Amino acid sequence: METNNNPIQNLNQLIEKVDEMKKQDKMDLSSDQDLSIAIMNLVSIEEHFFFTGAKTGKPEYYDLLQEVRKMRGDLLRKIIKEYEGEVWCISKHLLAASMRLMEVGTKQQGMGKKEEARELFQKAYDLYSLFWGINMKVIGTNDVKKIDIGAVNKHDNEKKGFMGKLGELVKKAIDCCIE
Repeated sequence: METNNNPIQNLNQLIEKVDEMKKQDKMDLSSDQDLSIAIMNLVSIEEHFFFTGAKTGKPEYYDLLQEVRKMRGDLLRKIIKEYEGEVWCISKHLLAASMRLMEVGTKQQGMGKKEEARELFQKAYDLYSLFWGINMKVIGTNDVKKIDIGAVNKHDNEKKGFMGKLGELVKKAIDCCIE
């Protein structure tokens, strides 16, 4: 299998691509990361308005849900400027699933189940990394097909496979502490 054309194979090329995007002012990744966390919370607020409306029988909660949904859509458009197919919905669900896994992981940690919590946190980060990989256009469906199946297996202790490389990209490219 040819790996030279696969952007996932070379982390340094991914980081260079992100650095180039930063220089061209295509993305303010620190602000966009904060915005993505806000969007995660808005999805959760939508869910709470839904369940509260259903549990109380008060339709005004559904009206509030629609207001929050509109806000979430407006903010998501600030990060996802161009998309094809169902990337918009995929992105929303990646953020929502990441947030839920973080919450469940936090509960597990609070119950003293630290290993379960770490596994959930890693899954949350993997989904979050996938969100950024797709929306920074450093991966696409064609790139995913080129990943060597041997790159991701149970012996990959350092997570150098697909998700591990995306995670490394997010760590190096998106530093929320840089003002």
